[in-house]
Amino acid sequence: MHIHILGICGTFMGGLALIARALGHQVSGSDQNVYPPMSTQLEEQGILLMEGYSADNIKNKPDLIIIGNALSRGNPEVEAVLNAGLRYVSGPQWLAEHVLQDKWVLGVAGTHGKTTTTSMLSWILECQGFNPGFLIGGIPLNFGISARLGESSFFVIEADEYDSAFFDKRSKFVHYRPRTAILNNLEFDHADIFPDLDAIKKQFHHLVRTVPSEGLIIAPGSDANLGDVISRGCWTPVQLTSVDGEAQWNAGLLKEDGSQFLLYLAGKEQGLVDWSLTGDHNVYNALSAVAAAHHVGIHPADAISALSSFKNVKRRMEVLATINGVTLYDDFAHHPTAIKTTLDGLRKQVGNERIIAIVEPRSNTMRLGIHTRTLAESLSQADLAIIYQPENLNWDLTALTHYANNILICPTLDEIIAKLKFESRYGGHFVLMSNGGFGGIYQKLLNALPDS
Repeated sequence: MHIHILGICGTFMGGLALIARALGHQVSGSDQNVYPPMSTQLEEQGILLMEGYSADNIKNKPDLIIIGNALSRGNPEVEAVLNAGLRYVSGPQWLAEHVLQDKWVLGVAGTHGKTTTTSMLSWILECQGFNPGFLIGGIPLNFGISARLGESSFFVIEADEYDSAFFDKRSKFVHYRPRTAILNNLEFDHADIFPDLDAIKKQFHHLVRTVPSEGLIIAPGSDANLGDVISRGCWTPVQLTSVDGEAQWNAGLLKEDGSQFLLYLAGKEQGLVDWSLTGDHNVYNALSAVAAAHHVGIHPADAISALSSFKNVKRRMEVLATINGVTLYDDFAHHPTAIKTTLDGLRKQVGNERIIAIVEPRSNTMRLGIHTRTLAESLSQADLAIIYQPENLNWDLTALTHYANNILICPTLDEIIAKLKFESRYGGHFVLMSNGGFGGIYQKLLNALPDS
């Protein structure tokens, strides 16, 4: 069967392409924004990419069209699909019907940490010989690929609350029906499709309703929003996590930055986690991954051993280079809380060394200006925060400077690079934070810094 995917370079749709290919299908796809790492991954797998949307992309009439949720009516290729009467489906529905049936699905949901936690859990299962299938919204460095079919009855999936397609406004995760469900956290996000926090809670409760009574839900005990979701009705056992608390799964920090902690189950020590990741958010991610692995029969000590060799995910505080005393990081930031926790973990790790955060407010929620004050406050751990304001941004970023005195607004990438070249003489940690390509600033900086 020839499957053509619209929006193929999105992290989810790109993963679907790999799985469809593994099932023996001919796969092609189109996208408006083609950039690494997804474009590189797809090309390496021999999948035909077409840049831009056009009726010409489907003139050979593929057997099935999978349409990503970033596309809407009026898109020329969507209109061509409808006019030609071709079969089409959303990505989550196709995955549920052709891959997840009869699988033990381990789903990882939440506003933050889904990609990292899904990667951790997949790695734990891999180290124990489970050979799971997985679909992850990024490229875990341990695997070097974002999705695979696997050779077992276990499938680990990043369970996103975003809608499924223009013709299916249910959250993606409602399709997956996990037996093991991790709920990492819950905050207001995706302001382009959700009017308020309560609308997101409703979707999360729809997910809770799909988890069987013999399954398991794992959540942090400190998250009041998730507590509210569960209190609306839950028919599944719930296990809670905490950091320096008293939940069933608890971490006792040995280092403030989260790089070392003891893991406890029901008050009994299970082992020491000593790894390269930092921040309380990653400690919570680890607790959830170990708890989920325990649900499928993996002893916590074995899960802890796997975490010691976990290498994180591309674009999650990934060190790009160390040049003339500057360490350059790439971080897939999309929300003020994610920015705050990431910078907090780095500050605890590097002490008084200089931190410069360079932020592209690219997510739909941040582009709408929903988080003005919280974005400014999230950057408090940076000595300097440089925010990129392109011409097409819908709000005036100078409002951020009303809430913090460490923020500099730059309208061009050249201005950002010039500023960073000047700042590089003092050394420190430069963290590039964007959930997109950031105009190719990464390579431009790598080229510019050696000359500073």
